[in-house]
Amino acid sequence: SPVLWRKIQAGLSAGRVQSVAVRIIVERERAIKKFESESQFRIFANFDLGDGKILKSELSKRFESYEEAKLFIEERVNSEFIVDSLEKKPAKKSPSAPFTTSTLQQEASRKLGFSVKQTMMVAQKLYESGKITYMRTDSVNLSELAVNQASDEIKSRYGDKYLDVKNFKTKSSGAQEAHEAIRPTDLSVDSVIGDRNQGRLYDLIWKRTVASQMASAQIEKTIATIKIDDSDETFLAKGEVLKFEGFLKLYLEGTDDEEDTESKNMLPPIEEGEVLNRDTIEGKEVFSRPPSRFTEASLVKKLEEMGIGRPSTYAPTISTIQDRNYIEKTSLPPQQRAVRYLKLSDEGLSEDLKQENFGAEKNKLFPTEIGGIVTDFLVKYFGEVLDYGFTAKVEADFDQIAEGKNKWQKMLADFYGPFHTLIEESGGISREEAAQQREIGKDPKTGKPVIARLGRFGPMIQIGTKDDEEKPQFASIPEGQTIEDITLEIALEQFKFPKILGTNNEGDEVAVVLGRFGPYIKAGKLNASLKRDKKDEDGNIIPGDNPGTITLERALELLDEKKEAEARKYVNVWEDEGISLLRGPYGIYIKSEKKGNVRIPKTVEEPEKLTLKECLELEEKAPMKKKVVKKKTPTKKMVTKKTTTKKK
Repeated sequence: SPVLWRKIQAGLSAGRVQSVAVRIIVERERAIKKFESESQFRIFANFDLGDGKILKSELSKRFESYEEAKLFIEERVNSEFIVDSLEKKPAKKSPSAPFTTSTLQQEASRKLGFSVKQTMMVAQKLYESGKITYMRTDSVNLSELAVNQASDEIKSRYGDKYLDVKNFKTKSSGAQEAHEAIRPTDLSVDSVIGDRNQGRLYDLIWKRTVASQMASAQIEKTIATIKIDDSDETFLAKGEVLKFEGFLKLYLEGTDDEEDTESKNMLPPIEEGEVLNRDTIEGKEVFSRPPSRFTEASLVKKLEEMGIGRPSTYAPTISTIQDRNYIEKTSLPPQQRAVRYLKLSDEGLSEDLKQENFGAEKNKLFPTEIGGIVTDFLVKYFGEVLDYGFTAKVEADFDQIAEGKNKWQKMLADFYGPFHTLIEESGGISREEAAQQREIGKDPKTGKPVIARLGRFGPMIQIGTKDDEEKPQFASIPEGQTIEDITLEIALEQFKFPKILGTNNEGDEVAVVLGRFGPYIKAGKLNASLKRDKKDEDGNIIPGDNPGTITLERALELLDEKKEAEARKYVNVWEDEGISLLRGPYGIYIKSEKKGNVRIPKTVEEPEKLTLKECLELEEKAPMKKKVVKKKTPTKKMVTKKTTTKKK
């Protein structure tokens, strides 16, 4: 961490689990950006069986081009379709094991929309009130008492045929099984009254625990192969019948799979050799999808699969990397693209072009600029520590120490020798190299280099260097751009600000300024922020104000709105006493020169009618605000001194 403070930015941190988690998200995001979507054509056929029954099927082959798909459908005008075979396969679906910490976090995210941190907070309260067993565990074992209670509940509620007692075993060889799986302490209690979220999470845990001891669901899968008399290709119709519900009567596990799922409908009755009456044949253009971005739940699953971290580390790790601004949880609105359709019916072949939404993301994890820079720096100079295999090996080493097969002193010595050498070698790395400073071109006016880099307040661009006689010009990188991909053209646009639009009625210049927190309008002492993009009730994007194209008329509107808001803000002002009565977002409050903001008690029914005397009385009663002492940013000297003391 001290290396990051010196080379990149103060306040950063690194760790063998959190940094690897960030690396996973950064690499996934880059894979998504590099991905080039390709289109194919899926062919569907609907057959009319009479009495309103339709048999739906899909061609077993996909076509790479529109022309191939169109030719295939055109040639099917007079084709005959025959049921070549009917294959029925029995299958079963078994219940999942009771919850561990990670599976509870994943399922609560999928079914309840909880964050990993929220899940652990709610589970902690259930545990403290004695409703569930300990919630930090990677064991799937249930005690004999729990199995007996679950058996009694299943028999009394559903009957003996739904009972199938199982002993689950933890797959992970390094699992610490000091605790049971997460389960209700008393399975005869199927709900919790009171806090809504506690009730929802308890219901999930109760159902998962009881379902784990229920019989498997019995399914019959049917595949009908439909032959075409004048083609070697075949259509497949798939369906399934649930013969026995088993545990599905109580609980169905959620899934992260976003791909199209096969139809689970029962096929209409058909027989082998039956000639089918073609209703329609349709061709639809489909696009390959990039890898999915991680949710908190799928990141937990990935870390667990890779053997990284422990049940107790997942929630604080994900919270830490968000608090450090390495990743952010956000949503993206859908984009639109044109999709080509073909349809053969009794009226002939029709071609159509439709719009479809794609690329929408909800509560997914995205890396920030600083997250990418820190990851690249650590991978380049501390690659061994950031290696996925190394991080998983450390977990295995810990297990060996716990089992008495290894000495912790030896394990630390083997690691720290090479690691300390890397720390010392990092002293020769320049700050510009570590922060990925990038020259993107030359300023056509001055001939000076235009540089994109990480500054004290985030990603920025500058014209010129610190070695020039004139001070460099600085500007923030616009939203949606990064140090890695910003172009010279976009960068130079940012230096056209402040941009004078004209003057207002008072004779003040009205200018568009790019500030630290975004673009705003400035006129004299009055500032007004530009409106950002927002969504309407239907989820459509309402565009905000563009600083590059905003007009003087629109700028004056924003300034007038700000004036009105400022006027409404002041309820009363007593300048001589240094007291103001203001209207804030949470109600009316007193602003005092002596004590800052003073809260008005809820017992005051009409705070807007407070007199000066009453305000002074409330000011007198208010406690004096403590001064905030800023912590010093660690320097190289401080870090060296601290390390030396520890060695002694």
